[in-house]
Amino acid sequence: MTKALKILKQTQSERIKQALLLLNDKEKTKLLQSFHPDYKAGMKKKLRIGPNKGEQIPKEFIELLEAYSPFSPDNFNLSKTTLKTDVLIIGGGGAGSTAALIASENNAKVLLVTKLRLGDANTIMAQGGIQAADKPNDSPAIHYLDIMGGGHFKNDPELVKALVMDAPNAISWLENLGTMFDKEKDGSMITIHGGGTSKKRMHSCRDYSGGEIMKTLKDEVLNKQIDILEFTSACELLTDDHGKCVGAITLNMETQEYQIVQAKTTIIATGGSGRLHIQKFPTTNHYGATADGLVLAYRAGCKFSFMDTIQYHPTGAAFPEQILGLLITEKVRGLGAHLVNSQGKRFINELEPRDVVAAAIIRECEKGNGIRAPSGILGVWLDSPLIDVLKGENTVNNQLPAMLRQYSRFNIDISKDPILIYPTQHYQNGGIVINDKGETSVENLFVIGEASGGIHGENRLMGNSLADIIVFGIRAGKYAALKAKNIGNNSKLTLNHIARYHRKLRELNINPNKISPILLPNYRRE
Repeated sequence: MTKALKILKQTQSERIKQALLLLNDKEKTKLLQSFHPDYKAGMKKKLRIGPNKGEQIPKEFIELLEAYSPFSPDNFNLSKTTLKTDVLIIGGGGAGSTAALIASENNAKVLLVTKLRLGDANTIMAQGGIQAADKPNDSPAIHYLDIMGGGHFKNDPELVKALVMDAPNAISWLENLGTMFDKEKDGSMITIHGGGTSKKRMHSCRDYSGGEIMKTLKDEVLNKQIDILEFTSACELLTDDHGKCVGAITLNMETQEYQIVQAKTTIIATGGSGRLHIQKFPTTNHYGATADGLVLAYRAGCKFSFMDTIQYHPTGAAFPEQILGLLITEKVRGLGAHLVNSQGKRFINELEPRDVVAAAIIRECEKGNGIRAPSGILGVWLDSPLIDVLKGENTVNNQLPAMLRQYSRFNIDISKDPILIYPTQHYQNGGIVINDKGETSVENLFVIGEASGGIHGENRLMGNSLADIIVFGIRAGKYAALKAKNIGNNSKLTLNHIARYHRKLRELNINPNKISPILLPNYRRE
């Protein structure tokens, strides 16, 4: 590392003058197919059950989907309903909290259940910002084209349209709730570039944007006195004789007691799957990100889209080892930091879409141009000190205070010392198929946020996840509340969909000891 650090400093002036490395579409495709983990041979298996039967998806998802429910449909007593509500929301991150607020505003009785504490979610760790086309030189149409291009034009057009059209109002809604966005002295919003964006439309709150947004949403949920059950996981959905969703079975994580929650409409907002560590990558995700919502919705009959693609954030911490996989926000590159290999050379345009940049970093490491950390992990430099050179002294301190504090715990000053990085599992591009209201193919079941699929296609651009959870949280919260008004309280509760799923599993001779959802990751050594 010492030798590579010396080379980095020696080449800084030369790199500033270097022309930007631009790749054409054919070169990007070749780079992805050669080095992105999605294309690595032997990492996927054919799904043998359910609506997506026959599709190739990561092995780690197969383990969850080709598994039994914690409940036997024949033995579980559904006769005593513990709780009743109009709208049941499963997940207490940004998407679930937004949906809860809007459903409550629409006069629905809301119950929010969350595996950990309210706000313990990937939302709170989002750093870089939230995209919205609200400047005179920008438009939702341009934002739409950026998203479609970033997703390799595989995205669901109607979902993208909903996102870009509603995003400016989402910013306004958050600001009215109290979110403190970065602003110029005249009060206008500061916006910056993100990877794959053609306009500066990233609204940020320094480098803790998700934390600021989640704090605002959490405060509002508590102020509105919405019913919340913390440390409560959904273990299975309930359906009626017609296959409609009528609630869920939940588990109190502290007492290990089950509750039956009857609901007129249900919204899954359980987030992603980083704690599955696809292909053994480290992850930026919070402790509860174990793909629970995918399992529950799929068993009920919902279909997946894009489950063969995972987003590996290009810049995860590779050193020190204590923070392996920690997200290094794209804002660092947006402010001008270079990606530099062991030869002191830039090797990619830092603001290409994330999958392209991640593939380029992996290529450099596999071709012998990586820098080896004391732990043996390979990475490349992110030249963060260059930001102050380009933008003026104290820019790192002013714009990246959370990152500065994070590294200062290890006596590293990122305004003076570069960051060693390597891609880390960050986002689940795919998920449950929804329409522009957040509805699934299962009646009365909605899915929003990272558990849904189609909005981002095969690759998500920075800042569109925060936009996604607010836009579709508002939409699903509204429509779930309105739909609940026309549903009675006399639905029959069944586990018929589980009985059918279990029969298929037995036909495949699946080991009956395989149970999902897993709820929490298991890091014990065997």
